[in-house]
Amino acid sequence: MTTTTNDTTTSPTKNPKKTNLLDHNSIKHLLDETVTELIVYTKEKNAFLFTYPPTGSAYNSTGLMVSSKLPRFSDMYTLTIASADPKSISAKPTVEFTKSVTKWFTKDGVLVEGLFWKDVEGLVGDYANAKDNKKSK
Repeated sequence: MTTTTNDTTTSPTKNPKKTNLLDHNSIKHLLDETVTELIVYTKEKNAFLFTYPPTGSAYNSTGLMVSSKLPRFSDMYTLTIASADPKSISAKPTVEFTKSVTKWFTKDGVLVEGLFWKDVEGLVGDYANAKDNKKSK
């Protein structure tokens, strides 16, 4: 069951995700943790990995590597999805987006998850629809 407040749908049992907007690492950590809810099994440094794709997944040929960057003193967050095995014949091209984090947070530091999810899911869709890098001979 969800409740609607000020045209925003929220889960009554879930606390909003809030961060310190003056802390660069806090912002990146919150965005990375939110991404991991969609497509992750393992986290290693700045990469989130699918070591084995889930059964029935659109990613059935190679694993995925998802990584992110938020350069120091910048508000531009880059999220990248690539094949875990780029040399594989079934590897897909890398996709990424770079966007300002300011569009995903309120002035109080609360993450507007719906906007962020929309962007992340769009990137996942771009990867799923990408053509293979290499053709069969």
